[in-house]
Amino acid sequence: MNDFLHKLPVFLGNHMALAALFVILLVALIVMQVSTLFSKIKELSPASLTRLINRESPLLIDLSSIAEFEKMHVPGAKHVAMSQFDPEHKDLAKAREMPVVVMDKDGRGNSAKAAQRLIQAGFVKVYTLGGGVLAWHAAQLPVAKGNK
Repeated sequence: MNDFLHKLPVFLGNHMALAALFVILLVALIVMQVSTLFSKIKELSPASLTRLINRESPLLIDLSSIAEFEKMHVPGAKHVAMSQFDPEHKDLAKAREMPVVVMDKDGRGNSAKAAQRLIQAGFVKVYTLGGGVLAWHAAQLPVAKGNK
C-alpha cells in the first residue's frame, strides 16, 4: 500500500487526461446519485411496484403507444396517450393524494416527463416504473393484453 501511494503522484503526472476524466466521471456519478436522492419522483422496481399495489392500490398510468399497451401492460393500468396527458383533468385531479405510478414501454420515454408534470400539479406521491413494462415482464410478473 505504501508503494502504491509513492507511485500515485508519478502516475497522475504521466496520465493527466486519464486522471481528469476519472475525476469528471466521479463527480457526474455523485451528482446523479444526489439528485436521485432528493428527487420528488421515486423510481420503483417491479418488486417495489408489486408491494405498492398490494399495500396502497395506486393509480397506474401507462403512456405507451396504444399498440404496445394492447400487446402488454401491467394489470390495472390505464392507458393515456402522452398527447392527452393532463394532470389538471378532473378525473386525474381526484387522485392528488393517492400514489400515482407512471410507466411506459421501456422506462426511457415519457414517464419521467409526465411524473414531473404531476409533481408540478401538486401530486404528492409520484413514482415511475424503472425499465417500464418491459422490466415488469422480464421479472416474470403477470401482464394483461387488450385495451382493458
